[in-house]
Amino acid sequence: MKHTVTTLLIGIFLLFTSCSEQKKTKTDTPYIVTTTGMIADLVENIAGQAFKVEGLMGPGVDPHLYKASQSDISKLSRADVIFYNGLQLEGKMTDILKKMKRKKTVVAISDGIARDSLIKLEGAKYAFDPHIWFDVHLWKQTIPTVVKHLRAEFPEYTNQFTQNAEQMTQKLDTLHHWVKQQVQTVPEQQRIMITAHDAFEYFGVAYGIKVYGLQGISTVAEYGVHDVNRMVDLILENKIRAVFVETSVPKRSIEAVVAGVRARDGDVHIGGTLYSDAMGAAGSGANTYIGMVRSNVTTIVNALK
Repeated sequence: MKHTVTTLLIGIFLLFTSCSEQKKTKTDTPYIVTTTGMIADLVENIAGQAFKVEGLMGPGVDPHLYKASQSDISKLSRADVIFYNGLQLEGKMTDILKKMKRKKTVVAISDGIARDSLIKLEGAKYAFDPHIWFDVHLWKQTIPTVVKHLRAEFPEYTNQFTQNAEQMTQKLDTLHHWVKQQVQTVPEQQRIMITAHDAFEYFGVAYGIKVYGLQGISTVAEYGVHDVNRMVDLILENKIRAVFVETSVPKRSIEAVVAGVRARDGDVHIGGTLYSDAMGAAGSGANTYIGMVRSNVTTIVNALK
């Protein structure tokens, strides 16, 4: 049944693509579609105001479980260029994105990162952790890939792309150093964080925090009593003060951990909500990539001190 649905969506996409390509004219505003909000923010900063950039996955959306709607197919079919994360982050959309490459430029921004810089998943020969945006320095390495493909599609904007990319690179360098400084304010023995799913490994490696997720790399994997008990033991043994919920994952999993700790006379609280697989809503302060990182780091540092 799943195969039939996927085939139907791809067929709809090809139909929309055929129609939309006939209607496009040179006077149309260049239109770029991305999967996640983090990528949309990155591309928008590099492309500039002459382009319309739209992300399919809004605040609170889990990309691991996301399914393309008919509206999404329409947007993708009208796009001049499509950017996505890759590394299987967009699991249920991967087949559709691959089919789209037959008709237009579809780019996985993670392709520009050296594979030895990625975190390899245990027991997997070619699979890597897709949550690359949590290491700001690593995220910066996707900029040349975005610029390369924008230049190829819109060479008349080359100077603009170059200037914008340089500015974004500087901003991310500044952000990277700020995160390091903030984390250093937490005593080393207290740099342990527990979240709903294992999305923060890059963050932990880059900034010196031990991270543990109740669920695995993908939220497709379910957690069980064994996983909860494992986290309860970890919290009690290390006297961890706080655990974190995520905007894109139901909080009941972390609430089960807190209840388990308290049932054993331990003391732990929810230290705040983190933006993991999606940015925040407009007005939240986390509706840009830089704002999202700053919000997460502030929440983490304040809870762990």
